[in-house]
Amino acid sequence: MSPTSSPASRVLIVEDHPGLAELLTEELGEQGCKVRHAPTAEDALPLIKTFRPDLIVSDLRLPGMDGIALLKTVQNTPAPPGFLIITAFGTVNQAVAALKAGADEFLTKPLDLDHFTHVVHRILETRALRREVADLRDPGNRDGFHGMVGAHKSMRTLYQQIERIAPAGGPVLILGESGSGKELVAAALHTLSPRKDKPFLAVNCAGIPETLMESEFFGHVEGAFTGAGAGREGIFQAANEGTLFLDEIAEMPMALQSKLLRVLQEGKIRRVGSNEEETADPRIIAATHSALETAVSEGRFREDLFYRLETYTLRVPPLRERGEDIERLAHRFLSEFNRQMNKSIQGFNSAALDLLRAHSYPGNVRELRNAVERAVTFCDARRIQPAHLPARIRANAPSPAAANAQTAFPIPPIPLAEMESKYIRHVLDHTDGNKKKAADLLGITRKTLYNKIT
Repeated sequence: MSPTSSPASRVLIVEDHPGLAELLTEELGEQGCKVRHAPTAEDALPLIKTFRPDLIVSDLRLPGMDGIALLKTVQNTPAPPGFLIITAFGTVNQAVAALKAGADEFLTKPLDLDHFTHVVHRILETRALRREVADLRDPGNRDGFHGMVGAHKSMRTLYQQIERIAPAGGPVLILGESGSGKELVAAALHTLSPRKDKPFLAVNCAGIPETLMESEFFGHVEGAFTGAGAGREGIFQAANEGTLFLDEIAEMPMALQSKLLRVLQEGKIRRVGSNEEETADPRIIAATHSALETAVSEGRFREDLFYRLETYTLRVPPLRERGEDIERLAHRFLSEFNRQMNKSIQGFNSAALDLLRAHSYPGNVRELRNAVERAVTFCDARRIQPAHLPARIRANAPSPAAANAQTAFPIPPIPLAEMESKYIRHVLDHTDGNKKKAADLLGITRKTLYNKIT
């Protein structure tokens, strides 16, 4: 599982134990994060200003300023990052104090690396969606509908449905292909609902190990299982009175589906290892790219849960059905990456636009965004040209208009070795210099990568 944000999420580890710091740095680097390390809170403070982390992972006991003091300092800054406290001396009181001070999570050592990385990515995903929700609340945001860009008839219909459904309290099922923007629909539903001032949490059901899923959703009491230190609340309680977005709901195990149905029907949960019931009242928004009817017929998804979730159903149209929106989205992404890369590319030439319009986009909006990011990376001209686009898009048979445009605006020759070198540097930058990760992304061996960069 990796963070959903792009470019790579930035994580600052504040830990005075060199071995653990190295282990966590390597583990998160392998997960695609950009990682920095500071042995003390005092060393971390200047890094927070220059590195601008999305998440801080801090030991509770540090030389000098401790983790709670660092947390409180960070909370007083504009747009504070996520914060995860880790400690070998955890108690329930310390966990409660950390969470009240603004920490996103509190974990005890020794750390289970699978659980640790899952928690890190959950915090990053939730923080990213919170930023999107904040943008949606900004009255100055006039680009599209609550963060969604599109004027196609199918999108206008979707906007109207969101406005009608958002004030209601029932569960919502969002259907759509991967990369089509289901998470933005969920964020808009929350923003337009009476729960807008309560928590909005997002969970990818496919990204949680099955062995951890029940504890993640419902929490656990102290000593409920091996490694369960201080008791903790689950996602359902954390989202109480707010909204819980369950992406890839079709991947939820059957045993957990029955417990989800009980939450929907009775608003009650039971922590792992506890006999006591507790109240949980999040609004459930579920999403899937799979056909749930097929999963029901094959016995992989509960029929009663399916009917409960489809109280309100929204369908997000794939990008290939929204031809007129492709150019609008491409220019939106161009502006975004111009800012990120400090470039001033003015647009796309007509040949490049024809190729973008002709592509089928199996990866939907996410694929178009990645294609524009790559094009901006390699473009040193005033406008993006076909040579700057990914090969799968250039492979589209050009229309006559595109062919004429290519003749009128010939592509400047770019040496293959230079293009390859630029791309390798780009991948290494996004992996923060992690050569193993870069080699995996490039589809080559680490030895081949070393040969190409030396």
